[in-house]
Amino acid sequence: MAKYKGALPQLSDKLFLTAGGLETTLIFHQGVELPYFAAFILMDAEDGEARLAEECARFAEIARGSGLGFILDTPTWRANRDWGEKLGYNAAALDVVNRRSIEMLIRLRERFETPASPMVISGTIGPRGDGYRPDDMMSVEEAQAYHSAQIASFAASDADMVAAFTLSYAAEAIGIVRAATEAGMPVAISFTLETDGRLATGMSLRDAVAAIDDATGGAAAYFEINCAHPTHFTQAFETDGAWIQRLRGLRANASKRSHAELDASPDLDAGDPGELGREYRDIRRRYGQFTVLGGCCGTDHRHVEQICLACTADEARAA
Repeated sequence: MAKYKGALPQLSDKLFLTAGGLETTLIFHQGVELPYFAAFILMDAEDGEARLAEECARFAEIARGSGLGFILDTPTWRANRDWGEKLGYNAAALDVVNRRSIEMLIRLRERFETPASPMVISGTIGPRGDGYRPDDMMSVEEAQAYHSAQIASFAASDADMVAAFTLSYAAEAIGIVRAATEAGMPVAISFTLETDGRLATGMSLRDAVAAIDDATGGAAAYFEINCAHPTHFTQAFETDGAWIQRLRGLRANASKRSHAELDASPDLDAGDPGELGREYRDIRRRYGQFTVLGGCCGTDHRHVEQICLACTADEARAA
């Protein structure tokens, strides 16, 4: 049965790490072909599951070595109906791969978890469409119905929670929160922001968080930001209000490029891992509720190590 489903430990003041950008690491550093950025297909490839597990293990080792918690995320960002159909997966096959990915992470938790390093298993959900361009937006009801299948797969497993990443408009997020609540699953919502600190629709992060909480009675466990650089989104924090306490997770891009520039780029911009770590440290000095720290596109173990070093050094001095 799920170990932390009833009480997520990352809601305490303890620091938790996450992995970096899985898809960009596989494509640009390991030469793996991932059509549509779909890492979940490796679950059915020769030695693919082992590759995914060992990639995740690199980050779990960093967390364990530093006495921090860790969020184990499934490689299922694209494992929903529309993307699955493009890749030859029907509903039954998607259900199997979503559940198997949880089983893979359970084995990793058994391998790495210690009392000082609790490890939470999270089922990853991605947007129905393009995370950068919300061209065909769903209603709340459509989003709830659409994402309920993947959430049901995770709810039937030993997952502790689900987390939706690179969302770009509020209605899809509301639908996901409602579907997760109906399935009895804790849920985190993560938005990608543009260089002006707003969602792709132009909505402010503050208004998006408020809209989701108002529509769901505050049912989301917490909110995150991913797939944007800190220089793009820290301006979004400059408004007053208790809403900012709902933000707990940072999973930034390594690159300062815009989403349009990243889409058009044939190379990987890995940025400066040390600089990224210091930027996380500076954010936490002002907003200490950010306790879930990792990376997104272009980041790898080097970036997460620097984030860990910068933020734990601050904690050590405070102690």
